[in-house]
Amino acid sequence: MSDWNAGIIEEFRGNSGVVGGMFEGIPLLLLHHVGAKTGTERVSPLAYQAVNDGFAIFASKAGADSNPDWHHNLLANPETKVEAGTETVAVSARMLSDEERQPIWDKQKVAHGQFAEYEAKTDRVIPVFLLEKQS
Repeated sequence: MSDWNAGIIEEFRGNSGVVGGMFEGIPLLLLHHVGAKTGTERVSPLAYQAVNDGFAIFASKAGADSNPDWHHNLLANPETKVEAGTETVAVSARMLSDEERQPIWDKQKVAHGQFAEYEAKTDRVIPVFLLEKQS
């Protein structure tokens, strides 16, 4: 885990899920994911959008031409958990179809303009995952 992520995770956990700086005002969660090749558990801070009773997350990687590692990990190991606010929630991840993805992605770009910037920086379609709460 990078020092940058470690600092965000520490701030998130120390402030009931609220993070300032460049993330101020952006809903953030901590995604736990298991390495597809290594089996190592990792934690990644990610922006999310509430969708029904779940969370949509965006494999933007700040507009890079490749998907973030957690994308591959969720495809291999979709049963996981997230920390949202002060709760830890078991979730099942699935990548959304183009039809399901588009309205969520459009809403994210309007709400948080940096996502439109990420889209403009790459030729790939940025994947959107839905994390559905498990009972």
